[in-house]
Amino acid sequence: MTPLVAPPPGPHGDDVHRLARRLGVDVDAVLDLSVTVNPCAPDVAALVVAAARSVRHYPDAEPARDALAAAMGVAPERLVLTNGGAEAIALVAAVQPEGWVDEPDFALYARHLARVRPGAPRWRSNPHNPTGRLAPASERAAVWDESFYALATGHWTRGDAGAMVLGSLTKLFACPGLRLGYVLAPDGSTADAIRARQPRWAVSSIACTILPVLLENLDLSGVAAAVGVQRDALVSSLRGAGLEPDPSDACFVLIRRAEGLREHLARRAILVRDTASFGLPGGVRMAVPDDAGRVRLERALEEWSP
Repeated sequence: MTPLVAPPPGPHGDDVHRLARRLGVDVDAVLDLSVTVNPCAPDVAALVVAAARSVRHYPDAEPARDALAAAMGVAPERLVLTNGGAEAIALVAAVQPEGWVDEPDFALYARHLARVRPGAPRWRSNPHNPTGRLAPASERAAVWDESFYALATGHWTRGDAGAMVLGSLTKLFACPGLRLGYVLAPDGSTADAIRARQPRWAVSSIACTILPVLLENLDLSGVAAAVGVQRDALVSSLRGAGLEPDPSDACFVLIRRAEGLREHLARRAILVRDTASFGLPGGVRMAVPDDAGRVRLERALEEWSP
Protein backbone atom coordinates (compact mmCIF):
# COMPACT_ATOMS: atom_id res chain seq x y z
CA MET A 1 0.00 0.00 0.00
CA THR A 2 1.30 3.45 -0.89
CA PRO A 3 2.04 5.45 2.29
CA LEU A 4 -0.20 8.43 2.91
CA VAL A 5 1.33 11.84 2.30
CA ALA A 6 -1.34 13.99 3.93
CA PRO A 7 -0.75 14.23 7.69
CA PRO A 8 -3.56 13.17 10.00
CA PRO A 9 -5.86 16.18 10.22
CA GLY A 10 -5.31 18.48 13.19
CA PRO A 11 -8.28 19.83 15.14
CA HIS A 12 -8.29 23.14 13.25
CA GLY A 13 -6.69 22.32 9.92
CA ASP A 14 -3.27 23.69 10.89
CA ASP A 15 -1.37 20.97 9.02
CA VAL A 16 0.66 22.90 6.45
CA HIS A 17 4.03 22.63 8.25
CA ARG A 18 3.64 18.88 8.72
CA LEU A 19 2.75 18.40 5.06
CA ALA A 20 5.74 20.47 3.95
CA ARG A 21 8.05 18.33 6.09
CA ARG A 22 6.58 15.13 4.64
CA LEU A 23 7.09 16.39 1.10
CA GLY A 24 10.53 17.80 1.87
CA VAL A 25 9.63 21.26 0.58
CA ASP A 26 9.53 24.77 1.99
CA VAL A 27 6.20 25.63 3.58
CA ASP A 28 5.68 28.41 1.03
CA ALA A 29 5.70 25.78 -1.72
CA VAL A 30 2.44 24.36 -0.36
CA LEU A 31 -0.82 25.86 -1.58
CA ASP A 32 -2.64 25.98 1.74
CA LEU A 33 -6.38 25.93 1.06
CA SER A 34 -7.08 24.61 4.56
CA VAL A 35 -6.64 28.14 5.91
CA THR A 36 -9.61 30.33 5.07
CA VAL A 37 -8.39 33.88 4.51
CA ASN A 38 -9.03 36.72 2.07
CA PRO A 39 -7.65 35.61 -1.33
CA CYS A 40 -7.61 39.23 -2.55
CA ALA A 41 -5.63 40.73 0.34
CA PRO A 42 -2.37 42.59 -0.38
CA ASP A 43 0.83 41.04 0.91
CA VAL A 44 1.47 42.46 4.39
CA ALA A 45 5.09 41.30 4.55
CA ALA A 46 6.49 44.71 3.59
CA LEU A 47 4.46 46.36 6.36
CA VAL A 48 5.73 43.82 8.86
CA VAL A 49 9.32 44.54 7.84
CA ALA A 50 8.74 48.29 8.12
CA ALA A 51 7.27 47.82 11.61
CA ALA A 52 10.07 45.55 12.83
CA ARG A 53 11.67 48.22 15.02
CA SER A 54 8.48 48.38 17.08
CA VAL A 55 9.46 45.12 18.77
CA ARG A 56 12.00 47.10 20.81
CA HIS A 57 9.09 48.50 22.82
CA TYR A 58 6.13 47.06 24.68
CA PRO A 59 2.97 47.19 22.54
CA ASP A 60 0.57 50.12 22.75
CA ALA A 61 -2.79 48.77 21.55
CA GLU A 62 -4.83 51.92 22.12
CA PRO A 63 -4.15 53.71 18.79
CA ALA A 64 -4.81 50.49 16.87
CA ARG A 65 -8.02 49.89 18.81
CA ASP A 66 -9.17 53.46 18.14
CA ALA A 67 -8.43 53.09 14.43
CA LEU A 68 -10.48 49.91 14.27
CA ALA A 69 -13.33 51.50 16.23
CA ALA A 70 -13.40 54.41 13.78
CA ALA A 71 -13.45 52.04 10.81
CA MET A 72 -16.26 50.00 12.34
CA GLY A 73 -18.21 53.02 13.54
CA VAL A 74 -18.38 51.84 17.16
CA ALA A 75 -17.34 53.31 20.50
CA PRO A 76 -13.70 52.40 21.24
CA GLU A 77 -14.53 51.44 24.82
CA ARG A 78 -16.56 48.51 23.46
CA LEU A 79 -13.58 47.03 21.60
CA VAL A 80 -10.89 44.70 22.89
CA LEU A 81 -8.03 43.85 20.52
CA THR A 82 -6.94 40.23 20.91
CA ASN A 83 -4.16 37.86 19.96
CA GLY A 84 -6.17 36.46 17.05
CA GLY A 85 -9.73 35.20 16.94
CA ALA A 86 -8.75 32.23 19.10
CA GLU A 87 -7.96 34.47 22.07
CA ALA A 88 -11.20 36.37 21.49
CA ILE A 89 -13.12 33.08 21.83
CA ALA A 90 -11.20 32.09 24.95
CA LEU A 91 -11.75 35.47 26.63
CA VAL A 92 -15.50 35.55 25.97
CA ALA A 93 -15.84 31.95 27.16
CA ALA A 94 -14.01 32.89 30.36
CA VAL A 95 -16.49 35.71 31.03
CA GLN A 96 -19.53 33.68 29.90
CA PRO A 97 -18.48 30.09 30.72
CA GLU A 98 -21.80 28.40 29.92
CA GLY A 99 -23.07 28.23 26.36
CA TRP A 100 -24.67 26.17 23.62
CA VAL A 101 -23.35 25.33 20.15
CA ASP A 102 -25.46 23.89 17.35
CA GLU A 103 -23.16 21.35 15.74
CA PRO A 104 -21.46 21.35 13.37
CA ASP A 105 -19.66 24.57 14.13
CA PHE A 106 -16.17 25.78 14.96
CA ALA A 107 -14.70 23.44 17.59
CA LEU A 108 -13.02 26.14 19.71
CA TYR A 109 -16.36 27.33 21.10
CA ALA A 110 -17.15 24.07 22.89
CA ARG A 111 -13.50 23.54 23.75
CA HIS A 112 -13.25 26.79 25.70
CA LEU A 113 -16.70 26.82 27.29
CA ALA A 114 -16.73 25.35 30.79
CA ARG A 115 -20.22 23.93 30.24
CA VAL A 116 -22.15 23.27 27.04
CA ARG A 117 -25.84 22.67 27.57
CA PRO A 118 -29.10 23.17 25.66
CA GLY A 119 -30.80 26.44 26.54
CA ALA A 120 -27.58 28.21 27.49
CA PRO A 121 -26.49 31.36 25.58
CA ARG A 122 -25.97 30.36 21.97
CA TRP A 123 -22.69 30.67 20.08
CA ARG A 124 -22.85 30.85 16.28
CA SER A 125 -20.39 31.48 13.44
CA ASN A 126 -21.68 33.82 10.74
CA PRO A 127 -21.09 32.91 7.97
CA HIS A 128 -21.44 29.41 9.30
CA ASN A 129 -18.29 27.33 9.53
CA PRO A 130 -17.97 24.94 7.66
CA THR A 131 -20.92 25.52 5.28
CA GLY A 132 -20.17 29.19 4.53
CA ARG A 133 -23.81 30.28 4.63
CA LEU A 134 -24.89 33.57 6.21
CA ALA A 135 -27.40 33.39 9.04
CA PRO A 136 -30.86 34.72 8.18
CA ALA A 137 -31.74 38.11 9.69
CA SER A 138 -34.27 36.46 12.01
CA GLU A 139 -31.68 34.18 13.63
CA ARG A 140 -30.38 35.13 17.08
CA ALA A 141 -27.31 34.29 19.12
CA ALA A 142 -25.70 35.59 22.30
CA VAL A 143 -22.23 35.34 20.75
CA TRP A 144 -21.65 35.85 17.04
CA ASP A 145 -18.32 34.87 15.51
CA GLU A 146 -18.10 37.23 12.54
CA SER A 147 -14.56 36.36 11.50
CA PHE A 148 -15.71 35.93 7.88
CA TYR A 149 -18.64 38.36 7.93
CA ALA A 150 -16.89 41.31 6.30
CA LEU A 151 -15.52 39.09 3.53
CA ALA A 152 -19.05 37.83 2.83
CA THR A 153 -21.04 41.06 3.10
CA GLY A 154 -18.76 44.07 2.80
CA HIS A 155 -19.89 45.23 6.27
CA TRP A 156 -18.10 44.93 9.58
CA THR A 157 -21.00 43.51 11.63
CA ARG A 158 -24.72 42.89 11.47
CA GLY A 159 -24.93 44.79 14.76
CA ASP A 160 -27.31 42.75 16.89
CA ALA A 161 -28.10 44.75 20.04
CA GLY A 162 -26.90 43.07 23.23
CA ALA A 163 -24.86 40.39 21.45
CA MET A 164 -21.16 39.73 21.83
CA VAL A 165 -19.24 39.78 18.56
CA LEU A 166 -15.92 38.10 17.80
CA GLY A 167 -13.73 38.89 14.81
CA SER A 168 -10.46 37.89 13.18
CA LEU A 169 -8.55 40.61 11.37
CA THR A 170 -5.94 38.11 10.24
CA LYS A 171 -8.67 36.45 8.13
CA LEU A 172 -9.49 39.78 6.51
CA PHE A 173 -5.88 40.71 5.83
CA ALA A 174 -4.68 37.13 5.10
CA CYS A 175 -1.95 37.03 7.76
CA PRO A 176 -2.87 34.30 10.28
CA GLY A 177 0.65 34.28 11.69
CA LEU A 178 0.26 37.90 12.80
CA ARG A 179 -2.46 36.95 15.34
CA LEU A 180 -4.89 39.88 15.46
CA GLY A 181 -8.57 39.72 16.38
CA TYR A 182 -11.11 41.55 18.48
CA VAL A 183 -14.14 41.37 20.71
CA LEU A 184 -16.92 43.88 20.20
CA ALA A 185 -18.81 43.89 23.49
CA PRO A 186 -22.35 45.21 23.87
CA ASP A 187 -21.13 47.89 26.30
CA GLY A 188 -18.00 49.29 27.90
CA SER A 189 -18.39 47.48 31.23
CA THR A 190 -18.54 44.09 29.52
CA ALA A 191 -15.48 45.01 27.47
CA ASP A 192 -13.69 45.97 30.70
CA ALA A 193 -14.52 42.56 32.20
CA ILE A 194 -13.05 40.86 29.13
CA ARG A 195 -9.99 43.09 29.13
CA ALA A 196 -9.37 42.29 32.81
CA ARG A 197 -8.93 38.61 31.90
CA GLN A 198 -6.52 39.31 29.07
CA PRO A 199 -2.77 38.97 29.62
CA ARG A 200 -0.93 42.27 29.49
CA TRP A 201 0.57 43.08 26.07
CA ALA A 202 -1.37 40.26 24.38
CA VAL A 203 -1.25 41.91 20.94
CA SER A 204 2.23 42.32 19.46
CA SER A 205 3.88 45.64 18.70
CA ILE A 206 4.03 44.75 15.01
CA ALA A 207 0.30 43.97 14.86
CA CYS A 208 -0.56 47.20 16.71
CA THR A 209 1.69 49.22 14.40
CA ILE A 210 0.43 47.96 11.07
CA LEU A 211 -3.32 47.71 11.80
CA PRO A 212 -4.01 51.46 11.31
CA VAL A 213 -2.09 51.31 8.02
CA LEU A 214 -4.08 48.30 6.84
CA LEU A 215 -7.33 50.07 7.65
CA GLU A 216 -6.46 53.30 5.85
CA ASN A 217 -7.26 52.15 2.33
CA LEU A 218 -9.59 49.27 3.11
CA ASP A 219 -12.64 49.04 0.84
CA LEU A 220 -14.78 46.38 2.48
CA SER A 221 -17.48 46.32 -0.16
CA GLY A 222 -14.87 46.02 -2.89
CA VAL A 223 -13.13 43.20 -1.03
CA ALA A 224 -16.38 41.26 -0.59
CA ALA A 225 -17.23 41.67 -4.27
CA ALA A 226 -13.76 40.45 -5.33
CA VAL A 227 -14.01 37.44 -3.02
CA GLY A 228 -17.38 36.62 -4.56
CA VAL A 229 -15.88 36.61 -8.04
CA GLN A 230 -13.06 34.31 -6.94
CA ARG A 231 -15.50 32.00 -5.14
CA ASP A 232 -17.67 31.67 -8.25
CA ALA A 233 -14.59 30.79 -10.29
CA LEU A 234 -13.58 28.14 -7.74
CA VAL A 235 -17.06 26.59 -7.75
CA SER A 236 -16.97 26.43 -11.55
CA SER A 237 -13.59 24.67 -11.45
CA LEU A 238 -14.78 22.16 -8.85
CA ARG A 239 -17.94 21.34 -10.76
CA GLY A 240 -15.88 20.89 -13.89
CA ALA A 241 -13.92 18.23 -12.01
CA GLY A 242 -17.10 16.39 -11.01
CA LEU A 243 -17.25 17.73 -7.44
CA GLU A 244 -20.36 19.21 -5.84
CA PRO A 245 -19.61 22.12 -3.47
CA ASP A 246 -22.42 23.42 -1.29
CA PRO A 247 -23.62 26.99 -1.88
CA SER A 248 -21.49 29.43 0.13
CA ASP A 249 -21.39 33.13 1.02
CA ALA A 250 -17.90 32.93 2.51
CA CYS A 251 -14.28 32.71 1.36
CA PHE A 252 -14.49 28.91 1.51
CA VAL A 253 -16.71 26.12 0.24
CA LEU A 254 -17.78 22.78 1.69
CA ILE A 255 -17.58 19.61 -0.39
CA ARG A 256 -19.43 16.92 1.53
CA ARG A 257 -18.48 13.98 -0.70
CA ALA A 258 -14.76 14.04 -1.42
CA GLU A 259 -13.28 10.72 -0.34
CA GLY A 260 -9.59 10.64 -1.19
CA LEU A 261 -9.42 14.24 -2.41
CA ARG A 262 -7.33 15.51 0.49
CA GLU A 263 -4.68 12.84 -0.10
CA HIS A 264 -4.73 13.37 -3.88
CA LEU A 265 -4.11 17.09 -3.50
CA ALA A 266 -1.55 16.65 -0.72
CA ARG A 267 0.65 14.64 -3.08
CA ARG A 268 0.67 17.74 -5.28
CA ALA A 269 1.50 20.08 -2.36
CA ILE A 270 -2.05 21.40 -2.05
CA LEU A 271 -3.70 21.19 1.36
CA VAL A 272 -7.43 21.27 2.11
CA ARG A 273 -9.28 20.93 5.40
CA ASP A 274 -10.65 17.55 6.43
CA THR A 275 -14.16 18.05 7.87
CA ALA A 276 -14.27 15.01 10.15
CA SER A 277 -13.67 17.32 13.13
CA PHE A 278 -16.95 19.04 12.22
CA GLY A 279 -18.73 15.68 12.32
CA LEU A 280 -18.70 15.48 8.51
CA PRO A 281 -16.42 12.55 7.59
CA GLY A 282 -15.52 12.14 3.95
CA GLY A 283 -15.74 15.85 3.17
CA VAL A 284 -13.36 18.76 2.79
CA ARG A 285 -13.55 22.49 3.30
CA MET A 286 -11.61 24.42 0.69
CA ALA A 287 -10.53 28.04 0.89
CA VAL A 288 -11.07 30.30 -2.12
CA PRO A 289 -7.68 30.77 -3.82
CA ASP A 290 -6.39 33.64 -5.91
CA ASP A 291 -6.09 33.23 -9.68
CA ALA A 292 -2.69 31.54 -9.56
CA GLY A 293 -3.82 29.16 -6.85
CA ARG A 294 -6.96 28.25 -8.78
CA VAL A 295 -4.95 27.44 -11.91
CA ARG A 296 -2.68 25.19 -9.84
CA LEU A 297 -5.73 23.50 -8.29
CA GLU A 298 -7.32 22.96 -11.69
CA ARG A 299 -4.19 21.22 -12.94
CA ALA A 300 -4.21 18.92 -9.91
CA LEU A 301 -7.89 18.16 -10.43
CA GLU A 302 -7.27 17.11 -14.04
CA GLU A 303 -5.89 13.87 -12.58
CA TRP A 304 -8.72 13.46 -10.07
CA SER A 305 -11.51 10.94 -10.41
CA PRO A 306 -14.34 11.22 -7.83
